Amino acid sequence: MPATSPPLSFFLPPLICGTATFNSQYNPDPYALPTTGIVHRALSSGVRAFDTSPYYGPAEELLGQALDTSFVHDNFPRRDYYLLTKVGRVGGAEFDYSPAWVRTSIQRSLKRLKTDYLDVVYCHDVEFVTPEEVLTAVTELRRIRDENGAVKYVGISGYPVAVLCELAEMILERTGEPLDIVMSYANYTLQNTRLSSVALPRLKAAGVDVVPNASVLAMGLLRRGGVPVGSLGDWHPSPNELRSAVDTASRYCDGLGDRIEKVAIRWALGTWLKEGATLGSNVKPGNDTVVEGTGESRQGISVIGVSNLKELDETLQVWRSILDGLEDSEHNTSETNKQSPERAWSLQRQKEVRDRAVVVKELIGSWLDYAWPSPGPDFANKRSLHLPFPAPLPTPAVSPKQMAVHTLGDDGVGTSSRI
Repeated sequence: MPATSPPLSFFLPPLICGTATFNSQYNPDPYALPTTGIVHRALSSGVRAFDTSPYYGPAEELLGQALDTSFVHDNFPRRDYYLLTKVGRVGGAEFDYSPAWVRTSIQRSLKRLKTDYLDVVYCHDVEFVTPEEVLTAVTELRRIRDENGAVKYVGISGYPVAVLCELAEMILERTGEPLDIVMSYANYTLQNTRLSSVALPRLKAAGVDVVPNASVLAMGLLRRGGVPVGSLGDWHPSPNELRSAVDTASRYCDGLGDRIEKVAIRWALGTWLKEGATLGSNVKPGNDTVVEGTGESRQGISVIGVSNLKELDETLQVWRSILDGLEDSEHNTSETNKQSPERAWSLQRQKEVRDRAVVVKELIGSWLDYAWPSPGPDFANKRSLHLPFPAPLPTPAVSPKQMAVHTLGDDGVGTSSRI
């Protein structure tokens, strides 16, 4: 079969709001986060796509609650934003790629997200199962797509870029139809750029249309405070030696009055716009509404995750500043805009970050392009293969700390410093 038409790249915007942070891995109590405020602020700021997963604890439900409000219904019709979710990963060491569970998971996601269709569905963390299981799940998702349109585009996600490439090549060879989208995380950062150097050429040759870059802070590794520790404890797979090298680089940034996460975010978002363009978005960056692309120019797609409104405001400030510094940005079509103080500051900050990134990479040293094992050597799928039909996951109870859902304007609002 030919690739899906129209291509996903004609619609998916270059900035996606991720919701992995709406989860106890990143935050002790995800119900205490201003998730509705984050979603509303993101939409009001021009973000038009949201990435989630059943594996992210209550994330799908929290996103669905935020979208099922009069504010969204009155201002943002469903056709104006995109929902990306996943199937297959049930728990930390539980995976089920069977057709029956794929269909159950899709129906559950539709209900949680309060929608009639899902724009993109990935097979989640494909390196933990066999290639045949991935092929089975992809085939079932395409069957659902063709039967009733509840799924529009189909892809895979995971960490090891070589595995993603091998699976994309296998699926094209076995089915004659390329994947619409392949997402990796923590593989285009200040510490690791294998998504660009290793994966992009092979994925393009396999006919993949779109490759988003997720987790530009390497799941919180590239932060002044170190890796995030939520209610599940220290789950981050990075070795202590790598953490130590990042800490050294962080202290270098501190000495300049900067923060490593600020450098890392701006560097990754800005450089991926160009590096990921070959399998990026045709939607013009900076538009407040999604406009079908022309196919003439593309920009790399990034997925950003935040835990509060201040983080969202800071990240969007960085994004706009990056766009200000683009030569062909629609922000800079007039001579007035080209000479504006905002553009001058953006260009100066761009150079500053580029120079600091060089030193950060030197300090990370031999750990550059290191990728931790995924899965680890002791992994075993705990999902019983003998059950005739998988039991649904229990839904987390509402946190006793936060019974009410936050709305736009709740705590977290404030003037943010420039990044």
